[in-house]
This record gives sequence, C-alpha cells and structure tokens, in this order.
Amino acid sequence: MRRIGVFCCWCGSNIAGVLDLDLVLQEAGKLPGVVHAEYYKYFCSQPGQDMIEEAIRDNELDGVVIAACSPGMHEGTFRKAAERAGMNRFQLEIVNVREQCSWVHQLDKEAATEKAIRLIAAMVEKTKQNEPLTPGTAPVVQRALVIGAGISGMQAALDIADGGREVVLVEKEPSIGGHMAQLSETFPTLDCSQCIMTPRMVEVAQHENIRLMTYSNVEEVTGSVGNFHVKIRTKAAYVDRDTCTGCGLCIEKCPAKAPSEFSRGLETRKAIYVNSPQAVPNQPVIDAEHCMYLTDGKCGVCKKVCEIGAIDYEQTDRMEEIDVGAIVVATGYDLYEQENFPEFGGGEIPDVIDGLQFERLNSASGPTQGRILRPSDGEEPKQIVFIQCCGSRDPENGVAYCSRICCMYTGKQAMLYKHKVHDGQAYVFYMDIRAGGKGYEEFIQRGIEETNTIYFRGRVSRLYRENGKVMVSGVDTLSGETIEIPADMVVLATAILPSRGAAEVADKLNIPTSDSGFFAEAHVKLRPVETQRRGIFLAGCGQAPKDIPDSVAQAGCAASKALGLLASRTLTTEAQVAVVDEERCAACGMCVTACPYGSRTLDEERNVAEVDESLCEGCGACVAACLNKACELKNLTSRQISTMLGEL
Repeated sequence: MRRIGVFCCWCGSNIAGVLDLDLVLQEAGKLPGVVHAEYYKYFCSQPGQDMIEEAIRDNELDGVVIAACSPGMHEGTFRKAAERAGMNRFQLEIVNVREQCSWVHQLDKEAATEKAIRLIAAMVEKTKQNEPLTPGTAPVVQRALVIGAGISGMQAALDIADGGREVVLVEKEPSIGGHMAQLSETFPTLDCSQCIMTPRMVEVAQHENIRLMTYSNVEEVTGSVGNFHVKIRTKAAYVDRDTCTGCGLCIEKCPAKAPSEFSRGLETRKAIYVNSPQAVPNQPVIDAEHCMYLTDGKCGVCKKVCEIGAIDYEQTDRMEEIDVGAIVVATGYDLYEQENFPEFGGGEIPDVIDGLQFERLNSASGPTQGRILRPSDGEEPKQIVFIQCCGSRDPENGVAYCSRICCMYTGKQAMLYKHKVHDGQAYVFYMDIRAGGKGYEEFIQRGIEETNTIYFRGRVSRLYRENGKVMVSGVDTLSGETIEIPADMVVLATAILPSRGAAEVADKLNIPTSDSGFFAEAHVKLRPVETQRRGIFLAGCGQAPKDIPDSVAQAGCAASKALGLLASRTLTTEAQVAVVDEERCAACGMCVTACPYGSRTLDEERNVAEVDESLCEGCGACVAACLNKACELKNLTSRQISTMLGEL
C-alpha cells in the first residue's frame, strides 16, 4: 500500500483567495493511500521545503503530491526536497491549482475548489502507479553551434570561444556582420558602426576556437542536449575560398550587374561580388542567377583574369555533419517591405525609402559615399519627412508589437541629415516617442534642440507625387491641424520582423515561436534566453526586436548558459522516457518518423522499434503516432491516464 502526502500551497490571493483550502485538505485526506495532508503559506520557501522533507521522513511517505503553481516553475525545487528526504524524486508530482483553478475561475470559488479536489485526486492515483526512475548520463560534446553572425551571433561566439570551447559559427550570407554592418552611425553616441564593428568581425574570423562557415545554412538538427547532430549546407560560391586572396580583379572586370542587397537596391553590384569593402571574409562569391557564364555559357571573364585559378564554375553545394553540445540561435531580423504600404506608394515612389536605405545613403561606403541624395535624380533633399510606426503597433497586419528601435534611429537619422544638409529641414510624424534606454531620452531632446527637427504627433494618411515632390498628407493630433508637406524625400521606419527563414529554423530545431513569429523563450522572466528544448539558447532580434546594447547583453547571457552546459563532460539525461512494448510493436516506423530528437530506430533483425534513452526527451510524440499502442512514457502510461480520467 502506497503512503502518499498531499501538500497545498496557500500563496495568498493567487490560490487561497479563491480556493477553500480547508475543504481541499479535508477531501484529500479521505483519498485512499493518502496518509498526510497539510497546507502552508509558501511551500516553495525554505521553511516550506523543510516541512515537506520532515513529513516525508516522519510519515514514511513514498509519494508526494504538491498542489501549487505551474510545475514549470517549481517542479525541480520540490523534487530536490523530496530527494534530500530520501525519496525518489520521480515519486513527486505537482497539481497546478493556481493557473488551472484559482486564476481561471476567480468568479466561481465553489467550482474552482471542486476542480482542485478532482485534480488532486487524479494526481494521487497517478502517483500510486509511478515507478522510481533513475536518470541516465550521456557525454557532452565540447563544442557549440551559433546560427547567425550578426552582432549578437558574433558576440555569443566570441564569449564561448574565449571560455575555451570550440564554436562553429554559421552565417547564411557571404560575409558576417548582419544589419549592423549596413549602418552608418549608432545611437546614442553616434559611433561609426563600421569602426566598432569591423575589429569585432576580424576577431571572429581570426579566433583560434571559432570555425566560421559563411554562405551556409543549417539543414537538419537531430539528437538532444549535449549531443546535437547537425547537417550544414555550404552553398556553391564558385570561388575556391581557400585559394582566393581577395584581390578584387575579378569583380573589377565582371561585366554583369545586379541590384545590391547590401545597399537595399540603391546601387548595383557585379555578378561576382563582396557585400562591402569591410566584408569578412573579404572573398567574393558568384551570383549564379546573374552570372552570364553560369546562365548561358558566355563570358567567363573572372576565370580568365584570376591568375591563381580560384574561379571554379563546377563547384557544387557541400554538405557537412558536425556534433555539438549546445546551440545559440541568433538569426536576426528583416524589415516589413514597402510593397505592403499602398498608402505610401507601395514601393513605387523612388524617393520614399526605408530606414536601412537611409543608413546606406549616409554611409561613407554606401552608394553616394555618405552624401544624402535623392534616389530619383541625385539631388540633395532640402525637406525630408520621417514617418514612424510603419507597420508596427498595427494588429490588423499582424504586427501588434512595438519595433523598439525606430524612435531612436529616426531621431538619429534626422540629426545626421542636418549634419550634412545644413539648410535642410527634417520633419517627424510619430505616434509616441519611446526612448527607454540609457541616455536615449537625452539623445532625442538633443536632436530636437540642435537640429530644429519638427515633430508632429499624428499619422500620415497618404503620400503622392506632384511636381517632382513627394506630398505628405497627415494630421497633427495635438493641434488638430491638417499637415501637408512637399517633401524631397521620405524615410519610413518600417516594422522589424523575424528574419526570412526563421520559421524554417524553428522547425529544424523543434523550438516554438510566438504569435509574432519570433523564437519563444522558455520563461519571459526567469528563462529569457532559454528555449523549451534543453541546450538551445536565444540571442538578439531573433527572439524579439531590440537595440545593439540589448542584443550584445543577451548574446553574452546565452553564451554563459552554453558555457555552463559545456562545463560538464557528462549530462544527466531525461528519466521519463519512452518505452516499447515489443509484443505489440509492428515495426511500422511511425514512431521513428514522429520523433523530433532522432531517438527512435528500427531493429530490422528483431523487427521492433528501439529507444535511445540518452536522446529521448519524453515529449510523447511517439505515443501519439503509434497505431498499436506499443509506445508508452514511463510514469505516464495509458493505464495511469485512464485512472486519472476516472477521477475527473
């Protein structure tokens, strides 16, 4: 006969403010097998844990049910307490009476109490059938993978590498640096972006513990924490990058041109190109879609002029497989495209540009060598309008969130414009000014005072062309006046979106995303850089819009978590893993396909499915997929589930 203890947490208005705990304990004490029931203000506190340990010893409990908040919050805490008292930690279960009872039924206390009683009864029945489990151990691969080499990915890679661990840094573009490499200056200090970025890029490329894989994508991730198996595809560059010296002669002689992605289409690049003069690695790749030799067999100039024979038109994509112990995801962001704003010209008005395009115009390495010139005719704009919140904070288009950095970079750009066009006038249409960082509010005020930038609180209704100008029609909601400005140029602060391909990366890594498409953290406050999948961490704008300091800080935090994981040579594996009833197994392979961790295989000789417990995460996907009910999870068997349902 099992001896079960039930412990209810009082927790003030969170639980006791709704539930009748006296009645809950009274009913719990009547349950078969329950020999002890009590409640205390805060069982998660040290005195509360001491009470649980004492009760386990005094009553010789071999099972414990805690009625409190989410197991995601305190399951580990309570199981450690049970273990200290000499009980197997997997004989302790948690009933979530906070979120599932008191919080959702605040207006019906009687129903909430009745629900809590039933949930506790169900969990007691489950606990009676629990087995004492023993976690296994698995080796930890002493290497990390960082996906994305923008500022956050580079920082994470450097921190891990400086911690003495190998890092494989994968970047989909031909060179590293991300969007920060496209910027001219950064707020609020107006540091030259390239001046502070380029040394960091070179440090990444030269670090002895970092292996840089540019022009590459992660194709597949299997395995689990401590031992991820990763397949990486390096795209054909048609240039032998081990041989290439980056002299640039091939680029100079190439006759084919294409729009420059790095300059957001404001200039052209060659079919063989590097992103920028500061590119790392500073070696070209060939754009197969625009190369005349690769498309129709003509030209071949780059191969002819390359004296060291680095051009290789026969090159193909290369696949490589590596094992890593931890993964940091830093895939960055993309911008809401102008085509989505018909009221602002839908991308068809040449002198309406986005914020990154303005950065390229202002950059000394940009298409105008740092001069602010209109794309349509190359003239200097004397009146420029900045429109904020283009796509952001708009639930109708699916972007209900604030993009966080737009107020600041708009203020910065208005200031930089005035520094170069002294007789020009800048106007800003805004909804609210959100300047929440260190020195940010002062920076906005400085810009207004020094450059005489005029701010209108209101929305722009439409843009249209008239007499060579871009007419900006809007309303100042503070004064109620209708505003119409004949602008020479308009800059849109378009919304920050998850990077293209982020959803695909999430699928490959088997990590969740939020409603907005950004990678979801395990807990917004307590585990802000971790994901629900152990061993995978988040950094930068792939998790949510953020500025450079926050991106760097989060990257350091993710690197710290990864280093903590890699500090051990072995790792405790999941104990509540899947098992196979070999008599029922038909070796159909459905569970093998369903398993996201690669822990299932088929033994063709014995004609049954097998589980590699070191890889299994106990997610239950195989249980759901099995047609013969041959798959079970330890301590969550179908018999236990049926018994629990009988109490509800």
